[in-house]
Amino acid sequence: MAGAKIRVLVVDDSALMRKMITDHLKSAPGIEVLGTASDGREAVEMVRRLQPTVVTLDIQMPGMDGLRALDAILQVRPTAVIMVSSLTQAGAAITLDALECGAVDYVSKPENARAVSAVLGAELVRKIRFAASADIERIVRNRRRMATRIPRVSGVQAAGPASPKPETASEPPGLINACIVIGISTGGPPALTALLSALRPPMPPIVVAQHMPAQFTKPFAWRLNACSALSVTEGCDRDPLRCNHVYIAPGGYHMAVRGRKGTARLHVFNGEPVSGHKPSVDVLMKSAAQIFGRSTLGVIMTGMGRDGAQGCRDIRAAGGFVLGQDEETSDVYGMNKVAYVEGNVDRQFGLHEGPRIITQFVEQRFLNAALTR
Repeated sequence: MAGAKIRVLVVDDSALMRKMITDHLKSAPGIEVLGTASDGREAVEMVRRLQPTVVTLDIQMPGMDGLRALDAILQVRPTAVIMVSSLTQAGAAITLDALECGAVDYVSKPENARAVSAVLGAELVRKIRFAASADIERIVRNRRRMATRIPRVSGVQAAGPASPKPETASEPPGLINACIVIGISTGGPPALTALLSALRPPMPPIVVAQHMPAQFTKPFAWRLNACSALSVTEGCDRDPLRCNHVYIAPGGYHMAVRGRKGTARLHVFNGEPVSGHKPSVDVLMKSAAQIFGRSTLGVIMTGMGRDGAQGCRDIRAAGGFVLGQDEETSDVYGMNKVAYVEGNVDRQFGLHEGPRIITQFVEQRFLNAALTR
């Protein structure tokens, strides 16, 4: 119904957090707070009775925690759930589990009083508006389909950096002179997990800009490393780019590539947001295109906004190739849609076929081309 308000249920075991979230949402036009719940069991019953459009769900609660509450809520009815996570490694790990299980998005609890308005008055409201318009049944269906294809990672496996993976005796000709650049945002963690868990060596260096808070990117890299045949780490300044390695841009910083083919390194730096984000996909893609030229493969995936659209243009202008995730398998057909509509995607792909298409491209464009020189 046109003009209908977005009906929100706020769930948190902290009375203060419930009040802060409620006060900010009540001041946002078009949003109605149906009520609040202090634990998971109460939340499930209120979802059944009130049928909210969106639920904000605390991660860590006594009794029925956020993960179990999420599962129970989705069994009651398809509901857009936004997880509200603490800024800790444990909170990040549980949040990533929740995203794989069907949560639409997440916000991290404000670190201090100055951050309250930005997080609860801007970020949470923006994500609630998106969640209210999303196709929740499709998102949950896609998440569950992805989960069946991803090796299950235990909390112990993802709790810290793993032992180094075996290195190949020599790097295949052409791969160290090439680069894959991935840009991804909302819906990214489960999509990126599905993609990287299915890729196998040999691969050129892979650099990734995933919009994510600073405290989340390191646990996310550990999690990816635990389920991937490639070595996945959070990128550090001056890290050398190596074949069969994936570098995740650290949250709150830009990441770029500097140097020359074969000896390129990461440049991690602070600065103003670009295209509304830090890390920015545009920054990373532009830098890779400048160094690797036609040996650059750009991959633009699910996410809100237009970050990466200019980066895809830069890659194609340098002679590189761009793949764009399609609408059907994207949680949010936003960043990838903009790049496609503006003519800067050479080929679209479904998430399930992404690993095969990337592998074929690497073999034909990078490996075979190097062998015939």
